[in-house]
Amino acid sequence: MAARTFPLERVRNIGIIAHIDAGKTTVTERILYYTGRTYKIGAVDEGTAVMDWMEQERQRGITITAAATACHWREHRINIIDTPGHVDFTAEVERSLRVLDGGVVVFDGVAGVEAQSETVWRQANRYGVPRICFINKMDRVGADFNHCLKMIEERLHAKHLPIQLPLGSGESFQGVIDLVAERAWSFNSQPDSEPVALAIPESEQAKCSQFRQALIEKLAEEDDQILEAYLEGQAITAPELKQALRRVTLANKGIPVLCGSALRNKGIRLLLDAIIDYLPSPLDMPPVKAIDTRTGGEVSRPASDEAPFSALAFKVVADPFVGRLVYFRVYSGRVTVGAQVFNSTRGHKGRIGRLLLMHANRREEVNKADTGSIMATLGLKDTFTGDTLCDPSQSLILEAIRFPEPVMSIAIEPKTRADQDRMVEALQRLADEDPTFKVSYNEETGQTIISGMGELHLEVIVSRMLSEYRVGATVGKPRVAYKETITVPAKAEGRFVRQTGGRGQYGHVLIELEPLESGSGFQFVDRVKGGAIPKPYILAAQAGIKEAMETGVFAGYPLVDLKVTIYDGSYHEVDSSEIAFKMAGSMALKKGVAKAKPTLLEPIMKLEVVTPEEFLGDIIGGLSSRRGHISAVEPRGETSVVYALVPLAETFGYATEVRSISRGRATYSMEFHRYQELSAALASQVGEVGR
Repeated sequence: MAARTFPLERVRNIGIIAHIDAGKTTVTERILYYTGRTYKIGAVDEGTAVMDWMEQERQRGITITAAATACHWREHRINIIDTPGHVDFTAEVERSLRVLDGGVVVFDGVAGVEAQSETVWRQANRYGVPRICFINKMDRVGADFNHCLKMIEERLHAKHLPIQLPLGSGESFQGVIDLVAERAWSFNSQPDSEPVALAIPESEQAKCSQFRQALIEKLAEEDDQILEAYLEGQAITAPELKQALRRVTLANKGIPVLCGSALRNKGIRLLLDAIIDYLPSPLDMPPVKAIDTRTGGEVSRPASDEAPFSALAFKVVADPFVGRLVYFRVYSGRVTVGAQVFNSTRGHKGRIGRLLLMHANRREEVNKADTGSIMATLGLKDTFTGDTLCDPSQSLILEAIRFPEPVMSIAIEPKTRADQDRMVEALQRLADEDPTFKVSYNEETGQTIISGMGELHLEVIVSRMLSEYRVGATVGKPRVAYKETITVPAKAEGRFVRQTGGRGQYGHVLIELEPLESGSGFQFVDRVKGGAIPKPYILAAQAGIKEAMETGVFAGYPLVDLKVTIYDGSYHEVDSSEIAFKMAGSMALKKGVAKAKPTLLEPIMKLEVVTPEEFLGDIIGGLSSRRGHISAVEPRGETSVVYALVPLAETFGYATEVRSISRGRATYSMEFHRYQELSAALASQVGEVGR
């Protein structure tokens, strides 16, 4: 087989992640320009950003889908995924981080660590992704590098390792001071002008030596080689510092911090150098762990072209020009066009059609995908997000991707009979693409219900359906995805008996219900003794119970956090059947829930409002009137940040209220926090509506 284009140690798979409006896409556009991938700098505000290629993204000026691209710097290949910052599209970040080796976290130099920054940081922690930080927008009035460092430490509980300091800030920001190489760099705003190396200005020397000493001491706490040199009083050279920074970053014990201004083309070349110097290649990551499908035991796959093929499908896109694209990351081995692969998650074989190296929505055909590659392929019709692709002779399953549950629903109806078929197809394709988008059918009302992560998420889905798939539809008002639960234990009996002249139906079960802690889900325990009910009938009763839980008992919402124990019952040799026990299980659950003091759980959102001081009182008053709980108010320059917990049901129309109160000057962000019990009075109101 042909040799690799790039040795594995020269490959970097990275994601650009951050809060909305921190400048992720602008950073990515500059990276593409400086690496020669594009010849004209795209701008988000003008709708010309290469990575924001969807019509919806260009209209709204935000990133909605994670876009992949590849570029080259210092004879290295960098595969980049630019992710969304809005919480409604958190699934895009989740699946990207699952398949990436490193991350560049972008912070706004004025705002610092914002709500969604914390969310993406936790996601990166969960997958053990080494990171570097880029504090962007240092040219804005109010940019404060030290405040950003403090927020990284306090809000993210991370050990920051500043390897640069800003040279000036706000309008006087002209460059950066490199603490590793002990020199300054001055930048011109013109994109093609080279950085100019300078001696560190005298006025900054004391501060620089203090920060460099602090950097060495922090590294000594985590790295034995630096500790030894430090204790012996040896001078630590720039190459030694770089190597130590790389070791500490790869071990996730520290985060190098850089700064600049992507919009003014300042600091991007140094960021590219840092990506090469400090972020991992696939060889630096531990061998990927998987489950052998034949033995059930754990196996690992080293990052090597010679190992058996294993890959994870992390994204599905219905491309209007080429068809259904499946994006995948190769963890071991290699695959060629036309090769047969095994989807071990779903248990069927498929053939790799074309292999495409993606550059946002443009494609470059290749004939093979090596270890460490991020590719897209055509031909895998039955492969979905989170599926494992592997060598048919060595079947294994990689850890899948976890996605949050939808918190908001709306009803949608086609306008004409012709729209009906188009709508079904469009919703199916959109659900294939987005694991946090769910479609269900309400038998009672005859409505199609679509569920997602928030108002913007559903708005974008509906817009795409109308524009891309030409479906005429009417959309109802958003509904909150409440959940039902019980508050006290209860026992119940389910008896299903039908006599119709011939063979009858007989099913009889006794169950016990117990509430579980929030987030525990559903547990089923079989405590039937002495063969009072045969095993197949117990399983049928369990299926009936689960089915009844999905449609709820109290108000028509799904039941959660419940333990059901089946402890007795009876059956008839002739008349009993699985369907009878399924009905008996469903009846028992409904009776039991009615006795167990059912209640509703509502989604609570974490809200962060940034407002000028003069509107603070009105903002707090508005949140209080929406059943909001104010957890903190912090000053941030000339503005204040209000942190609050607000029920999702009370957030509809909040965007309009914030704009109205502040004359368009306040902004807010919101993310799901937890489910919380609803008061009895409100629960009964919602229950009436839900029935």
